[in-house]
Amino acid sequence: MNRINKATIDLVKRFEGLGDGERDRPGLQPYLCPAGYWTIGYGRVLRGPDGRMFKGDVDRQAAAALYPGGINEAQAASFLIDDLADIGRQLSSRLRVLVSDNQFGACISFVYNVGIAAFTASTLLKRLNAGDQAGAARQFLNWNKATDPRTGRKVELPGLTRRREAERALFLMG
Repeated sequence: MNRINKATIDLVKRFEGLGDGERDRPGLQPYLCPAGYWTIGYGRVLRGPDGRMFKGDVDRQAAAALYPGGINEAQAASFLIDDLADIGRQLSSRLRVLVSDNQFGACISFVYNVGIAAFTASTLLKRLNAGDQAGAARQFLNWNKATDPRTGRKVELPGLTRRREAERALFLMG
């Protein structure tokens, strides 16, 4: 069983950042991530009782009501650890090969950003499960684009490129 190491936590923290949607209010407040979802702390997506992710202006009040006083940095760190552990369990059930803690961590960071469904369908997972670690490592770099809401086209985002390069570097540390 792999463990979530400090390098993984540090990588996710670096790229997610510690967000605060309203700096004039006490505590860390919910904020909209670049994809339009309400998040808090280190990118924890906020959800309703039915599990639906809160998105856009329509869910602004519902997101704010979850943490009316905001959260502190210790709570944000605790949420992150819980979320990474949950991803780790999901990831473990999909891996058919042994991986190092760093490889596991790189995949966790990737899933934290793109979601388990995208990872499950990815060539990255297929190559990894086939024992092609070099091919899997190259796949990280293919996930550096997002849809431009104005044009509907996929565009490279420098921040995603940096994140994928960091994930790939962690993966290759073995």
